[in-house]
Amino acid sequence: MVQMGKSKSSGDPSMESFIEQTVMEAARDMLSGARKSHAWDHTLRVLATASRIGEAEGADVLAVRLAALLHDVGRPLEDESHGAVCHAKIGAKLAGKVLAGLNLDEGRRKNILHSIETHRYRGNGAPETLEAKVLFDADKLDSIGAVGIARAFQFAGEVGARLHNPDTAPELTEAYSADDTGFREYSLKLRFIKDRMLTQTGRSMAKERHAFMDEFFRRFCDEYSALI
Repeated sequence: MVQMGKSKSSGDPSMESFIEQTVMEAARDMLSGARKSHAWDHTLRVLATASRIGEAEGADVLAVRLAALLHDVGRPLEDESHGAVCHAKIGAKLAGKVLAGLNLDEGRRKNILHSIETHRYRGNGAPETLEAKVLFDADKLDSIGAVGIARAFQFAGEVGARLHNPDTAPELTEAYSADDTGFREYSLKLRFIKDRMLTQTGRSMAKERHAFMDEFFRRFCDEYSALI
């Protein structure tokens, strides 16, 4: 079990602002080599969503914001390995180096690293703290709805996938291949996300996004079939 610090605030807004700015600059630099579907703009969207959920759920918002800024810093390494490296696991190690020396109590620092290590949908570890659950939900919300659809096709283009492969069941295809299509991502992952939300706020936000995405892919398959 990850232990939290006793307080949710350092009591020094200027120090917290300095810490966040330092982390933001480091994270932006570390993400410079990431594919665009997981680049800095994705981090900023997750930051905004995580802040909204964290405030609504009564979480340690500074811990949530720092975790959101650092959650994908391992992405460039996962991309280079074509998925062999877990970006959440290596990202937590990289984030630990960024946080070292900053004025954070040990409980908060561990919570941030735990949040990063457990934010991945396909990861082995489960988010244990409220802050980790907030980050998990915020990151997943960015992968569904209109933005999620766009990112699914963007990622497919980045790995050289075709538009669609109706001839092979998605579960029989491989990630980072020509068959790693937007529909494959929806079929194997995105359509299940609404049921994986860990906070009440996240569950509420996921409902509408899921409905829109579900209708889009139903129509996409219908239109594609009619043209072949």
